[in-house]
Amino acid sequence: MTIKIVQIDYEKEKQEKKLDKSSILRLETKKVSPKEFATKELQEILKNMESAMNREEDGVALAAPQIGISKKIFIVREKVYSKEAKWKPLIFINPTLIKVSKKIKAAEEGCLSVRPFYGITFRHSSVTIEAQDFQGQKFSFGASGLLAQIFQHETEHLDGILFIDHAENLQKIIPNPKS
Repeated sequence: MTIKIVQIDYEKEKQEKKLDKSSILRLETKKVSPKEFATKELQEILKNMESAMNREEDGVALAAPQIGISKKIFIVREKVYSKEAKWKPLIFINPTLIKVSKKIKAAEEGCLSVRPFYGITFRHSSVTIEAQDFQGQKFSFGASGLLAQIFQHETEHLDGILFIDHAENLQKIIPNPKS
């Protein structure tokens, strides 16, 4: 069974001047409860998320609502970490940004659920996230650059916020088909 990435119709939202509150992408997600950690069900969710993300060449992270699951979970691809990183957590469950820098950076951003739109967002240049792993163990991780941007983008997903809600200079960019 192929897991599809949930899409939001940005052009329809813009035309109607209202958010699609019926979309799972617009809803706040539920926390993963202690009894759900290290279960086959959680493992299946993570496997489906990874499968969906891996089908998208340019995808660097994916939140559970993007595959229709209302849970506070996101995953990232290992390639977003620097080669020197000693530890590269890939699963973030019940994440919270616990520290953000005062410095804000403009960055290009897109989303697997808002294809083919891209825009400029303003994100904290560094953040610290606290989350739990598959077993339920808490950890915190500091990030800057692209990884900090990803953490902010994905935690917004878990609160029903999409980058298009605050991005500037939104443009439709259709990628060139591979030759």
